Amino acid sequence: MSIPIPRKLTAPEPGWTVEADVVVVGSGIAGLTLALRLAALDPAAKVLVVTKDVLSAGSTRWAQGGIAAVLDPADTPEEHLHDTLVAGVGLCDTEAVRVLVTEGPDALRGLIAAGARFDTDAEGGLQLTREGGHRRNRIVHAGGDATGAEVQRALVAAVRASEIEVIEHALVLDLLKDAHGHAAGVTLHVMGEGSHDGVGAVRSRAVVLATGGMGQVYAATTNPAVSTGDGVALALRAGAVVRDLEFVQFHPTVLWLGEDSTGQQPLISEAVRGEGAVLVDADGVRFMKDVHELADLAPRDVVAKAIMQRMRETGAEHMYLDGRHFGEEKWRTRFPTIHAVCLEHGIDPVTQPIPVAPAAHYASGGVRTDLHGRTSVPGLYACGEVACTGVHGANRLASNSLLEGLVFAERIAADVHAVRPAPGEPVSDDRTAGLVDPRARPRIQAHMSRGASVLRSEKSLGEVSRALVNSRWTPVAVEPCTESWEATNLLTVASALVEAARAREETRGSHWREDFPDRDDHRWLSHLDVTLTEEGMTMNHRPHGGAVPAHLAEELTAAGLDPAEVGAVVDAALREDLQEAGDVTSIATIPAGQTATADVVARADGVVAGLAVAEAVFARLGADRTERHVKDGERVERGDVLMTVTGTTRDLLTAERTALNLLTHLSGVASLTAGWVRAVEGTGARIRDSRKTLPGLRALEKYAVRAGGGVNHRMSLSDAALIKDNHVVAAGGVAEAFRAVRDAYPGLPIEVEVDRIDQIEPVLAEGAEEILLDNFTVPQLREAVRLVGGRARLESSGGLTLESARDVAETGVDYLAVGALTHSAPALDIALDLRGN
Repeated sequence: MSIPIPRKLTAPEPGWTVEADVVVVGSGIAGLTLALRLAALDPAAKVLVVTKDVLSAGSTRWAQGGIAAVLDPADTPEEHLHDTLVAGVGLCDTEAVRVLVTEGPDALRGLIAAGARFDTDAEGGLQLTREGGHRRNRIVHAGGDATGAEVQRALVAAVRASEIEVIEHALVLDLLKDAHGHAAGVTLHVMGEGSHDGVGAVRSRAVVLATGGMGQVYAATTNPAVSTGDGVALALRAGAVVRDLEFVQFHPTVLWLGEDSTGQQPLISEAVRGEGAVLVDADGVRFMKDVHELADLAPRDVVAKAIMQRMRETGAEHMYLDGRHFGEEKWRTRFPTIHAVCLEHGIDPVTQPIPVAPAAHYASGGVRTDLHGRTSVPGLYACGEVACTGVHGANRLASNSLLEGLVFAERIAADVHAVRPAPGEPVSDDRTAGLVDPRARPRIQAHMSRGASVLRSEKSLGEVSRALVNSRWTPVAVEPCTESWEATNLLTVASALVEAARAREETRGSHWREDFPDRDDHRWLSHLDVTLTEEGMTMNHRPHGGAVPAHLAEELTAAGLDPAEVGAVVDAALREDLQEAGDVTSIATIPAGQTATADVVARADGVVAGLAVAEAVFARLGADRTERHVKDGERVERGDVLMTVTGTTRDLLTAERTALNLLTHLSGVASLTAGWVRAVEGTGARIRDSRKTLPGLRALEKYAVRAGGGVNHRMSLSDAALIKDNHVVAAGGVAEAFRAVRDAYPGLPIEVEVDRIDQIEPVLAEGAEEILLDNFTVPQLREAVRLVGGRARLESSGGLTLESARDVAETGVDYLAVGALTHSAPALDIALDLRGN
């Protein structure tokens, strides 16, 4: 990407500093829930909330529809999960969604306990309704269509009644880091109405971004004026990974106020359709009936696209939402806010259909986090719309956003409370600073709405990209101020969004490419990660966890492998091989569309491992059919056919090298392991590996050891404590090292490595569960076995050979550790043979 973006906002040096344990940036449902939970977990901690406007402002209070949660006994978390995954069009993180739907009901009950009052039925139970994409009634609401306002009221009241400190009217500028790259606070500007004026700094051990969305990057949006993408822009400047920004959800039913209307537009909640209102064109034709099985309650991306298509077909500037059959009483009681807004703009929904058109509404992408809200920058967390937790995928399911804020706020609070690093001193920041002329803001918004909104193409996105580059130039010096900081944030976010949208050459969810109208799982079942470096914005394609076909994912999981990790290995290997031009030889010599069948054949005797991984490579490039003739762990002979693959000839030959690289290597590991296992057969000793593995291939190589009949030692440095001589020296003695481990990680297995007989008795006395005998001779091993007498497991390592393996095993040790199994196993010769026509 060539768009020059400042890596730091030009600003005066902080004129004041405050200290906090945790600073939460944002005062919506995510930020305030998190602050309250942190305060409850640690009443002595200083929790500081920084908010751009007053505490009650932000996107949460504008939410009309409600909060989705499984509260009906007839409903299930699995059904909520299913509806969410369908809406996310293949890119949801299933585990994140499972967290959402299983922890959501309790999180909602916690909100009720905090004082939020939701609408109830005649029996006093919560009223549940439906919105687009939901197949059950599971949406709770308040004040009819004022759910966000009630949630905000309750949370603000709870915060005001607590010891949580609040700084209002404060725009956060940049992240402070310590010498280790850990978040150490933020710089911010208080806009003249708070307890501090001007630029200052908050120093803290953790920073949580809960800054909401970035809808103001477009000319027309449902978002309030404060939603200028400040959190995403700050995270990019801090070096954090931002994921899937191209997936901006355009709410299909926003009150149309005229072609030139800009800024925040009134939302007509999806709940109106949930109650039975229907979309019609100017002739009263219900056009959604033939578009989707759920008709007017289809997922938002489907409805928005259908509206845009109908507008094109008819030449209309908008469509209509018809709820006249509700009658005045229902409009006034169920949707009082919407009713009042419509009347304010001269439309009576009791007697008139409401003119509607899509407008920017919600960012499904954002700052990439794990299931505990951690970003790629240590100590920096993100929650709510600013985050990309994996819950929403390519398109958010209605009313999951407030629930996400609740659930992940609880998780972040628990993590921040549990992880308590000593705060480091912020270090000087030498990143390149800069600002955008605030006069560029309306131009940025207009370009984004014109070429990067609901309808996109390479042509329109290219024009926007060039316009954004031009927006960086200004004939005058730009002074640091709120307007220039916001304009810089908008340009930063817009630039990342446009380049991601240009890169994703498919239509999926809320990303609609007119020049690539189809969903393309073959090439695009992946995420786009953007980072900002000294060289500018860089983008990486990251395979989605579902990139491995379902049947292979089940097989890999059963084998103890993570399908997402296997998919990542496969995609990384293919990227190394293909580059942008692809397999030029196959493209030049083989006609497009030609099909073939090929056999994967052993060229030497050995044990096979990695057949499912090789099949995943062929599947990634579109193989039509794969048939295996042997199983992992079986011995094969020269000439045996291991697998038969059918597909386009080009794709088979393009996949060949990557598939064979993995298969020959893993089979080599399994074959070498099997040789060692045969050498000690009948002794009771087992062959096991070490951590001497190739980067990125540890799980696969250790699986190959198991396929060869061996067993695994530690997968990582976290599985067990292994005390070596350097640890003993650093701790001041063996006993001290044992106590340090037990105090820090009670219950964790403790192993110890010794290189002399006289070291064995002291480590046994301390309670070692396993002793690693390093470079012991066979007589020394026998003596060690006698001394231990079964009180601990024993491993022999160092200096082992196949010739000496049996002698070592017969001493009575439990394991022989052979690092060569993974770091120096010769590949098993395997080839791909195309069958003749």
